Amino acid sequence: MFNKLLKRNIEPIIVEYGERAMAVAGAGVPSHVAIIMDGNGRWAKKRSMPRVAGHHEGMKTVRKITKLSSHLGVDVLTLYAFSTENWKRPKMEVDFLMRLPEEFLSNFLPELIEENVRVEMMGYVDNLPAHTIQAVQKAKEATKHNTGLVLNFALNYGSRAEIVDAVKNLASLVQAGELEPEDISEEMITGRLMTKELPEPDLLIRTSGEVRLSNFMLWQLAYTEFWFTDTLWPDFNEDCLLEAFEVYQKRNRRYGGLKGEEAN
Repeated sequence: MFNKLLKRNIEPIIVEYGERAMAVAGAGVPSHVAIIMDGNGRWAKKRSMPRVAGHHEGMKTVRKITKLSSHLGVDVLTLYAFSTENWKRPKMEVDFLMRLPEEFLSNFLPELIEENVRVEMMGYVDNLPAHTIQAVQKAKEATKHNTGLVLNFALNYGSRAEIVDAVKNLASLVQAGELEPEDISEEMITGRLMTKELPEPDLLIRTSGEVRLSNFMLWQLAYTEFWFTDTLWPDFNEDCLLEAFEVYQKRNRRYGGLKGEEAN
């Protein structure tokens, strides 16, 4: 990881984020970070503001965290932007959330290009408004040749539906006589998920004090390290991300084994 970091210009990391960030980068950052961005509405309510104001403020946090993640050498940053269950929210709030990708990508696309960030999206596009799809597609096209951080938005995404679709695909192969049930493997399911081209997350961060997964990458998070914070997403800053990485770096990832421990 440090060799990969040396390929980048490390001076901006020290100048902008300080020696703490450099120490985190040198110790090895998680390759794939997934974040459940929670607490926008509560942030706004605490300030007697409409919920949409919290979502708008949260957009600024996305920019900061994406930039630092890119500088630290993270390969993939997946952000849970809108779940398949979020359609149950008030229409005004949903309409605003559907406009946010357009505003974010319009304002920050030049910066994303400069940072060598590649924009991707996973989720069910059929239910999304045309303007939301167009904004994402424009950003994907403009950044498709970038080789740095992959900024992956989970938009209209639900993990249970994703897994069901993978199972249905395998079931159709069995029904067609192209696959025997006993030959179905974990790899086959993994290869039919929306994340099939991405590594599984190393670190999951959830803000706002909630301690649950909320139908987010249930299959992919099997051996992911979790880090929860009471900080609301609009207040989540660079120091918070560095703290999460520092905690991650102290974890012993055993994957069911006894890595670093003696067996009794």
